[in-house]
Amino acid sequence: MGHESIAFIIDELDDLLDAERTALLAGNLDDVKRLFERKTNLVDALSRSESDQTSGVAALRNKVERNQDLLQSAADGVKSVARRLAAIRRVRESLETYDAQGKRKKVDVKAVSTLEKRA
Repeated sequence: MGHESIAFIIDELDDLLDAERTALLAGNLDDVKRLFERKTNLVDALSRSESDQTSGVAALRNKVERNQDLLQSAADGVKSVARRLAAIRRVRESLETYDAQGKRKKVDVKAVSTLEKRA
């Protein structure tokens, strides 16, 4: 692989990592997903090259680590929202209380809808 093509891969990956960071900060996970395959292909191409451009690769490594931290934070946020929605769903469907003996008791509070016909 020529020196020019390695420089091109590094430049492309650098731009892509900036776009990924922008998408992560904006919360645009669809763009992050769309960029993932292209990023993977560029990283694979770079790893197959015999590059002596250590400074360019080091800068990319820093951006990759920065974006990885942002990705982890986004994943943690999504998990937190999922847990909160599950808790809200549980509260809406049942109530947990204690009986006279101090044992936990679950009371279903699902609303029963009925249809009444009038003549």
